[in-house]
Amino acid sequence: MNWQQDMASKAPLEPEPGETRRSTDNLQEVAGAARVPPPLRPRVEAVAAAQMILAIVAIITVCYFAKLPIIVVLVSALLAFVLAPLVDILGMVKVPRAPAAAISVLLFLTILVGIADVSYNRAISFVHDLPRYSGRIREVVGQLRRHAQEIQKTTETVLPPSEEETERLPGSTVTVQQQMSWSQVLSSSLGPVTEVLLMASFIPFLAFFMLSWQDHVRSATVMLFRMENRHTAYVTLGLISSMIRSFIVGNLLVGLFISAASTAVFGFLHLPYFYFIGFMSGFLSLIPYLGVVLAAIPPIIGGVGQIHSSGVIVILLTVLGLHLMALNVLYPKFLGSRLQLNPLAVTVGLLFWGWLWGAMGLLLAIPLTAAAKIIFDHIEPLRGYGAWLGE
Repeated sequence: MNWQQDMASKAPLEPEPGETRRSTDNLQEVAGAARVPPPLRPRVEAVAAAQMILAIVAIITVCYFAKLPIIVVLVSALLAFVLAPLVDILGMVKVPRAPAAAISVLLFLTILVGIADVSYNRAISFVHDLPRYSGRIREVVGQLRRHAQEIQKTTETVLPPSEEETERLPGSTVTVQQQMSWSQVLSSSLGPVTEVLLMASFIPFLAFFMLSWQDHVRSATVMLFRMENRHTAYVTLGLISSMIRSFIVGNLLVGLFISAASTAVFGFLHLPYFYFIGFMSGFLSLIPYLGVVLAAIPPIIGGVGQIHSSGVIVILLTVLGLHLMALNVLYPKFLGSRLQLNPLAVTVGLLFWGWLWGAMGLLLAIPLTAAAKIIFDHIEPLRGYGAWLGE
């Protein structure tokens, strides 16, 4: 019995479940490292790095050449996130998911057509009222033209003539290039426009299927991964969904606030159709970087013939102030806890996606960069990139 007591006293205590899991993981890492001889480890790491670089290049190539269908799918997904609360509300009153999704999409299209019709009518009315300001417009254009001519004359007197101007002496041959007419421009761009409209027509149908098959799509996506990675994939998809939903709601609230403030200021300045101009300017201000410029265009055009230079200064200060307030106060309050992106990462993301997809890339850059950060945070070899993107 003595030797049994000695062996029992020397036996280690039973570890905790977490410690058992950690020790098992450590043993697996040690065993995996032991399989690779030390001289071959740098070569294996180099191969893994090369494979990752090739995968990134392949993804970027696919995104560049298949940008139109990918953008359509992403916009449809954003629309599905916008309409998901309405589908859930209809589901609470015992409406099946497929009819609820159809009702939500049809209601969205109805609202979109109504907004387009109202905007079109207001734009037509504004165009009809422009002749009343034609004198003021001609005066402003004339002043700009005179200033441009003065600058040109001053430049010509200071700078020596260029070689091309020297060659265009009397007696030299002048080549006149014929400009394309509007019909030729439209016919040349008819193909891309038709393609864009055709692809955009898929958005309502894709949003409907994403809403009606939401649970199936999510579970099927998780099933694409290995068993040991399915929990991580499920958590990652949930975090991305919450981030996108917060991004949409936050932008909507910020856009409504800026629109209300802009409408109040433009109404105080007695701009024609100030409610329409304020709404348009408020949501144009949400466009990254270009928003502050685009948001100032509608009120300045609407104020031609109505306001003087002091009114233009008030408009510019209002647009700039609201834009800076949205970036520094409203966005961190509504979106900071969800996005968790540093300003450098946001700028690089806007530069990259804007180069890749143009204007639509600028609109989708922030949610795509935030989604990439969430994915990086849940993949062990990529956590360093997630930390670089984070705050």
